[in-house]
Amino acid sequence: MGNFKETLGVSELKAKNNNIWKALLAEFIGNVLLNLFGCGAVVNYKGDVAGTVLISLTFGLTIFVVVQSLGHVSGAHINPAVTCGMLATGNIKIIKGILYIIVQCLGALAGSGILKALIPEELQESGIGVTMVSSTLKLTPIQGLGVEFFLGFILVLTVCGVCDPNRPEAKAAAGLAIGLAVAVGHLVGVQLTGSSMNPARSFGAGVIANVWTDHWIYWVGPILGGISAALLYKHAFAAPSLGPLKIIERYTTVVTDEKELRRLDAKMDENMP
Repeated sequence: MGNFKETLGVSELKAKNNNIWKALLAEFIGNVLLNLFGCGAVVNYKGDVAGTVLISLTFGLTIFVVVQSLGHVSGAHINPAVTCGMLATGNIKIIKGILYIIVQCLGALAGSGILKALIPEELQESGIGVTMVSSTLKLTPIQGLGVEFFLGFILVLTVCGVCDPNRPEAKAAAGLAIGLAVAVGHLVGVQLTGSSMNPARSFGAGVIANVWTDHWIYWVGPILGGISAALLYKHAFAAPSLGPLKIIERYTTVVTDEKELRRLDAKMDENMP
């Protein structure tokens, strides 16, 4: 029974130093901002290249800002696909993961609701960011599922790579790398499936617009892609554990080498005529 509670994460919620409510609030706010600003860029989208770039950069930069601002609070999943990937690899407990997904969906719903309230009705004809498989390009639902699978895959693979505890040097660039992964996914996927990458983002826009065409794709695709990427990274690509002493040694060696190079440069300058 104790092991079962540990797996669920009951003790984690009962801990005195538990900051679960701060983490849930961070996930909520992150998704509010994502749907407000990201879906805001979709408004009045005409299907042109400039619009695709605008949408891609807006979603990518929004994620970059959110990860940099809130990553220390909740890990800045801001996406059920990321949370499911972390659940599959044991990086987050079950109860906490479920709570994350709930507040992510509520945050996305609130963000899309705010967006609808702030823009004129004539600009809402595009559905304020609703994701749908392209009928113009004649994609089938299975093709749309495949697109969303790989969009979730590249995102979670990036998250795993930059958040690997044995790669501390990658942590500084985490927000930028994750934001770029989101931007890349949108550059490719906007005209194919609307490039959800994020079930909560599609849920929020879908509820506000009351459009549910092929909505299952935007849950199954990114989540399966995210779980696959997380498991692949954990079992095939994870950096080897160096231990704290090895990490210190690595950076001490780098600093020592830099000092030696500066000393040699100064000596060469002195010997030059």
